[in-house]
Amino acid sequence: MTERQRLILAAIIEQHAEIAAPVGSVMLAKLFGVSSATIRSEMAKLEEMGLIVQPHTSAGRIPTDAGYRFYVNSLNEAQAEHPQQLLDRSARAIEARVTTHGDRADRAIRSAVDSLVELTQNLGIATIGDELYLSGMGNLFSQPEFMQGQHAQQVARLLDNLEPWLREAKPNEPLNVYIGSENPIGKASGATLIISKFRSPYSDNSYIGVLGPTRQSYAKVMRLVRHTGAMLEEIL
Repeated sequence: MTERQRLILAAIIEQHAEIAAPVGSVMLAKLFGVSSATIRSEMAKLEEMGLIVQPHTSAGRIPTDAGYRFYVNSLNEAQAEHPQQLLDRSARAIEARVTTHGDRADRAIRSAVDSLVELTQNLGIATIGDELYLSGMGNLFSQPEFMQGQHAQQVARLLDNLEPWLREAKPNEPLNVYIGSENPIGKASGATLIISKFRSPYSDNSYIGVLGPTRQSYAKVMRLVRHTGAMLEEIL
């Protein structure tokens, strides 16, 4: 993949996250300062790679799960190499809010989840002992992707089985990202699960994160979830 193709893929993912609609060549041509024909040629190559798809003939392009995975892998490497970049204003706001509850692990974790909900507009989740704490259900089902009955049912099935799956599977990375069909449960839900593992007074395998559509602001959300897990492990 060329550098320009990499940048176009990232732009499609980021624009799609904002507008919740296919991204066209005209918009990208303005962004990159090249002709629409050049963009269409590059998009055709990305489509051949299976990284984007045209949902219908007259539309622009949207990312596939494979396209999201390529993008997320690049982000994950960059964020792991430069953890100091995690300390932006949003991350500091979570830290300030959570540290006021440092003497009560359950309150600190709930506060961290509620902060993630506010900042990412996703559903927030965390394990507190044997309990799965959920916050922001309205955010999840107000997303256009989940207003259809089939997707909503798949998301509900994912949520019903999430706590036992976490207990059994024990995802072991500091940041774990499951995109769309990669989800071990609810494969057809069109949802992305982003979770961070941390040690708490309840378990060495505690988790905090968010669940939302595959159409995510991945750079921001991954950064916040990663930082929140690391912060909880430090203060609890």
